[in-house]
Amino acid sequence: MPEKVLVYSRFPKALMVRIGERYELLDAAGKPPNETFSAEQLSNIRAMITAGGTPLRADVMDSMPALAAIVCYGTGYDGVDLAVVAKRNIVLGHSPGANAASVADIAVTLMLAATRRLLVADDYVRSGSWSGAKPSPMMRPQAGMLGRKIGIYGMGEIGRKIAARVAAFETEVGYFSRSQHDVPYQYFPTLEALAEWCSVLVIAVRAGSDTHHVVDANILNKLGKDGYVINIARGSVIDQRALIEALTDQTIAGAGLDVYAREPHAPDALTALPNVVLSPHIGGHTLESHVAMQDCVMANLEAYFAGKSLPYEVKLG
Repeated sequence: MPEKVLVYSRFPKALMVRIGERYELLDAAGKPPNETFSAEQLSNIRAMITAGGTPLRADVMDSMPALAAIVCYGTGYDGVDLAVVAKRNIVLGHSPGANAASVADIAVTLMLAATRRLLVADDYVRSGSWSGAKPSPMMRPQAGMLGRKIGIYGMGEIGRKIAARVAAFETEVGYFSRSQHDVPYQYFPTLEALAEWCSVLVIAVRAGSDTHHVVDANILNKLGKDGYVINIARGSVIDQRALIEALTDQTIAGAGLDVYAREPHAPDALTALPNVVLSPHIGGHTLESHVAMQDCVMANLEAYFAGKSLPYEVKLG
C-alpha cells in the first residue's frame, strides 16, 4: 500500500503525476489541510510537499501531529517556519540547483529585454509607429552589453550560471555574497560597493530575514540613472515601493522582474511603467526543471520513508 503524502501548495495537477504514481497524494490545493481533510485523515500524515515560498506556519503543521518530513518542490524554503520545524524535529528537504539553468536563462532574458527596451520596440512595430516613421524618445540607441558591468548579488548555483552566461556577452562581472568564492569574477565586500560599481544588478540571493528589503532606496540610488535591476530570486529582497519610486522618477533606468512582493501580482503602479519588463514567476518553469525538481522530491520522500537521511536535506544549523 503506497505511503500517504499531503500536497499543501497549489500545484498544477500535471506536476504531481509522476509523484502520484508512487505515493497516495492528499491534495489540499493551497487551502488549510483541516478545511479539506478530516482530523482522522491528517492524523497519520508523516510527509508533505510544499512550494518553498508558500507560507507554512505552526498551525498547519500542528494539524498533522505525525508530520516528520517537509519536502519543498524547488530550491527555496523561505515560506517554512524553520523554528517550528526545528522544535518538532521535522526533517526538511528541497531541490537545490534543479532549476538553476532555467532561472539563469530567464535572468539573462529579462536583462536583455530591459536594457534593449524590447517591449517598447515590439509595441513600436505593432502600433504602426515604425511604418509611420513616428519619432519615439524610447527608441533612442541604448548601451549594449559589450563592456557593461554586471553585478550579481548571490553566488550560489544560480548566481554562477548567470555569471557564466553574461560573461559570454563580453561584459565585466562582479559579485557580492556572504563569502568569497573561487570564481573568476571580481568580489565586492558589500552590496553597496557592488551597486555603485555595476550598471546591471542581478539579484540571485536566497530569501530570508537577513535579505528582506535589502535592495532599498539607498542601493537603487547607488545603481544610478543608467542602472538596471533584475530580480529572479524572491520579491521580498527588493523594497518594492522604493523600486516603483526609483523607476517613476528615473533614479534608475529600468528593471526586469520575475518575482514580486505579492504573487500573483495584480496590475498597479509597477505594471503601468514602460521601463520595466515583467514575467509571472516562470524562472524555473521549464520541462527540464520540473523533471529535475520532481526527481529531488521523490528521492527525498523515498529516503524518508526508508528511514534514511534525505539526499537533499536543508541543514538547519
